[in-house]
Amino acid sequence: MDPIALAAGTALVGAMATDAWQSARTGMITLWRRVRPEQADTVEEELAETRAQVLAARADGESETEQTLAADWQLRLQALLRADPAIAAELRHLLDTRLTPPLTADERTAVGSLVMWAEASGGGRVYQAGRDQHITER
Repeated sequence: MDPIALAAGTALVGAMATDAWQSARTGMITLWRRVRPEQADTVEEELAETRAQVLAARADGESETEQTLAADWQLRLQALLRADPAIAAELRHLLDTRLTPPLTADERTAVGSLVMWAEASGGGRVYQAGRDQHITER
């Protein structure tokens, strides 16, 4: 899945529980109206439903529900990117200006993505880690 879709879906759901929700909502609906105008009204309703579910999940301490909702929006955003890869820059701008700023530091960390690529040949080894790494072999 595209890292932008992953990050934007996570940030969108996180932003739903903030005071900046209206700005995030407006940005997302504007994007949808441009790319798939026939779905924009439905998406607007679904965003409102998802927000209600996010607020209820947070009140009940159900982080799994929030993760499931984020995964749903990640898939929707991935479909938009597949249909029109040129919107990646617009989605990144939306992520950077409206979705991520209202999040807590922990939520911003969850939004970030890490992409690693390595290739070893001739008996070589590759060690990769997103955080600390301890290698105990000789």
